[in-house]
Amino acid sequence: MSQALELFLGILTAFGGSVEIGQLAFSVNAGSSFRYDLLWVVALGTVGIIVYCEMAGRIAAVRKQPVFHLIRERAGLTAGLVTLLAANIVNVMTCAAEIGGVALVWQLMQGWPYRGLVALTFVALVLVMWFFSFKWIERVFGLMGLLLVVFVAVAAVTGPDWGALWRGFVPGPPRAPAPGATSMLYAYDAVALLSAIMMPYETYFYASGAIEDGWKPKDLGLNRIIVVIGSVLGSLLSVALVMIGAQVHRAHGIDAQLPGTAALAVADAFGRWGLLAALLGMIFAFAGAAIETTYSGAYNVAQFFGWSWGKFRRPREAGRFHAAWFALLALSAVVIVTGIDPVSMVEYSIVFAVVTLPFTFFPVLVVARDKRLMGVHAIGPVANALGWLFLVLTTVAALAAVPLLILTHGGRG
Repeated sequence: MSQALELFLGILTAFGGSVEIGQLAFSVNAGSSFRYDLLWVVALGTVGIIVYCEMAGRIAAVRKQPVFHLIRERAGLTAGLVTLLAANIVNVMTCAAEIGGVALVWQLMQGWPYRGLVALTFVALVLVMWFFSFKWIERVFGLMGLLLVVFVAVAAVTGPDWGALWRGFVPGPPRAPAPGATSMLYAYDAVALLSAIMMPYETYFYASGAIEDGWKPKDLGLNRIIVVIGSVLGSLLSVALVMIGAQVHRAHGIDAQLPGTAALAVADAFGRWGLLAALLGMIFAFAGAAIETTYSGAYNVAQFFGWSWGKFRRPREAGRFHAAWFALLALSAVVIVTGIDPVSMVEYSIVFAVVTLPFTFFPVLVVARDKRLMGVHAIGPVANALGWLFLVLTTVAALAAVPLLILTHGGRG
């Protein structure tokens, strides 16, 4: 693969990884409840995921070590097992929410029974993951996910208050809360939005993908470009969704909890074809996120226990890895087909994901800054300072997440 094509596909992968049901739901909800006041969280989370994905990709290129190898090596067997269990519980919850999101959007388009669509989604994902190469999964879901740029166009044409929008990037208390939107809810939405942008599976998947693609130290520049451009593009979409929540959902009293309602603004602005683009974009974005979380869970297990792993390896060469991803995907489908509300599932997955972030990031930071291990490729003082800053911030968010979930009744006030 040429470096230009690898760069292009890598940016699409990073973009698709940033756009999933949690980020969509919490971005629109943040705009509906607090207008532009939480845009600073989007900017903060974008810098954080850039810092840690760049570190993980750097370690993968230089040391050929994925994240869960580092976690076991640095945390030990017992603490590592706890982290593995917590991470994969979050992965299953996230994947279940993504499968449910695909089924909900598909139901809006066809009107078929929800549980039947969950089953069809599961079968479709299995077939894609079994028969498609890693390269083609990136291409298909990355390109189709680009349909979501229609939300950026809608945000620009629905009357944004540009002055208030720019002020939203400055941290501070809520300036324009909706009726009933308390300061406690503001804190909860800030933690949830930060978690949605910095989901731990993105770091696992990105580092493992770099190893599968055979990155070397010469690819560190490519790593930096992919992470920065892909993450910024994904966050641009998140900004657009916050704007839609503020300008459309709040103005018209539309319930921002349901993912399909985000497409209503597109239908109003661009008609039937705009609506179709938005719904198809959501289906492919959610399905792509389901694939990434499933592979991330299988990577975690295989890397922790030292199994042979990789999408490029045939089932007879990495049987336990392939069995792991199938089992995780099947478990996710079973969880969501029981009738659990996908919106509630995504709320819990986002909150519990932030709890695992410090355990994910700490070993990555320790190795990336270690000159004995990384040599001349160890991170510099700026990346080191940012790494510690975001480790502290995510630790504070992790400690606050569950109490805020309880105090706000799951973000409902």
